[in-house]
Amino acid sequence: MSQRPEGLFVGLCTFDVVQLVDHLPGPDEKVTARRQTVAAGGPAANAAAAFAHLGGAATLLTSIGSHPLGVAAAADLEGLGVTVRDLSADSTEPPSVSSILVTASSGDRAVASTNAVGRRIALPADLTALVAGYDVVEFDGHHMDLALAVARAARDAGCRTVLDGGSWKAGTEQLLPSIDVAVCADSFRPPGTTGPEEVLRFLRDHHVPWRAVSRGGRPLVWEGPHGGGTVDVPAVRVVDTLGAGDVLHGTLAHRLSLQTELTEPAFAGALRAATEWASRACTSFGTRDWMK
Repeated sequence: MSQRPEGLFVGLCTFDVVQLVDHLPGPDEKVTARRQTVAAGGPAANAAAAFAHLGGAATLLTSIGSHPLGVAAAADLEGLGVTVRDLSADSTEPPSVSSILVTASSGDRAVASTNAVGRRIALPADLTALVAGYDVVEFDGHHMDLALAVARAARDAGCRTVLDGGSWKAGTEQLLPSIDVAVCADSFRPPGTTGPEEVLRFLRDHHVPWRAVSRGGRPLVWEGPHGGGTVDVPAVRVVDTLGAGDVLHGTLAHRLSLQTELTEPAFAGALRAATEWASRACTSFGTRDWMK
């Protein structure tokens, strides 16, 4: 393992426009936002930023393009210490734009985005060399063809692989056998599952040795090869939940990159530290203020 942990983050990068509002507008209604912020977004991008914030060397493998909004998103990440490898660098199409409304009283967010829909990217020719040397490789499930190829190469190279299961996506069942650690949101619902216990069983049946389900402010539930348990989530005053799951995964990846061998206590400890960072992120507006 390198002295400075190295993480590769594979998945979505968006250009986020975030508005803090008193209430979500109704039909044909306009509201004036209290605050706004713009930043690069997407689960993999935000996780890479969190990994870099904790001192890791983070690389994002994604599709952005050369449109001015894409240039701004890449510059934002590079300013946070993230190395961006853009597999659509020659594309002049705008990047995926996420429009996000955060309700001031609750911190709940409403998001509209095209995500990775319609974006076609070519697999890197140097895939085997690309993954070599990383301590951890994290996937958010977007750009699934890319994720499948990188995950298999990472597994062959002996890199620890982590899945951010934000939601079930077509092809996820093919990705799971190449995943060492899967931490899924409560909204992650594989076919035929209705709750955390069934999701954990599904992951186990698909050969994921370390698995967990986060449930917002409720305790996170986890399982390893020989046991399991729960991790309490710190109680905080919630300002904005946007990106909290991404912070959890980026900081978890950082902790996992420091573990040569995973044990149940080490996994639970890594999850506990990650939930503390994610809770901290919920106490400020946007996806960057928690770093200050």
